[in-house]
Amino acid sequence: MIKQIDACLERLIATCEEPSLRDAMHYAALGAGKRIRPRLFLAACEAMCGGYDEAALQFACCLEMIHAYSLVHDDLPAMDNDDLRRGRPTVHKQFDEATAILAGDALLSHAFEIMARVCACAESVQQDYAQTMLIIARAAGANGMIAGQVRDLASEGKQLDMDTLEQIHRRKTGALFAAALEAGATLGGNTHTQEMRKLGYTLGLAFQIRDDILDVTSTAEALGKNPGSDINNQKSTYVSLAGLETAQEMYKNISADVLALVDSIPAKTLTLRDLITQVLTRDK
Repeated sequence: MIKQIDACLERLIATCEEPSLRDAMHYAALGAGKRIRPRLFLAACEAMCGGYDEAALQFACCLEMIHAYSLVHDDLPAMDNDDLRRGRPTVHKQFDEATAILAGDALLSHAFEIMARVCACAESVQQDYAQTMLIIARAAGANGMIAGQVRDLASEGKQLDMDTLEQIHRRKTGALFAAALEAGATLGGNTHTQEMRKLGYTLGLAFQIRDDILDVTSTAEALGKNPGSDINNQKSTYVSLAGLETAQEMYKNISADVLALVDSIPAKTLTLRDLITQVLTRDK
């Protein structure tokens, strides 16, 4: 599945006609990432209808481009000011700050151009295609991932309570996870979409707790990025609020909740369950 996603990403980014911009977009989107969000999308689609087609693959790649753009901007000096991502220099370090901003902008707008084109070419399933695009747009936009990022930046230097921290990451991380599963289910037959959405939000929170744990227990070599960045930026995390041992127990409990939610969905979710298990047991 990852090879299919990467090959499709290559084709879609290759349509950018400006060489320097295309190189930066390629660098940002095709690093050594796990492609979790597009894989979740395709696995959800497959669970509903038994497979996926080229249109679904393009939607999945658009999710990855949106995720990649968010990382490019998140790493900028005005945001988290990180120098390392996926085991190599961040985009603004490899190229320059202006190119990084434009590459992020281009990945986002290119993703929506591709989704709009897929919708425009659809015939009998046009409504499901448009709904799929709407779900992704809502998650990526001003009331989704971006709102979470704004709240995250505003929280620097402040001691948050656990509920506020969860609300930040429900948007910053959970929104795109939820969109991947809900949109995939929508494109795969428009069934069990709300269950998939709930699963995505729960998985997103588990992912964030795991990130916070790895940020204090792992190394730059293992993570592919510099650990301790949240501490350096004076951000509240599940570990800083609850302590490492309690955060690990929280992670154990929410991981069990995630798997129970998968098993409660009456669809062919074997591929999805295997993927989610991989996400829950990741070490980077």
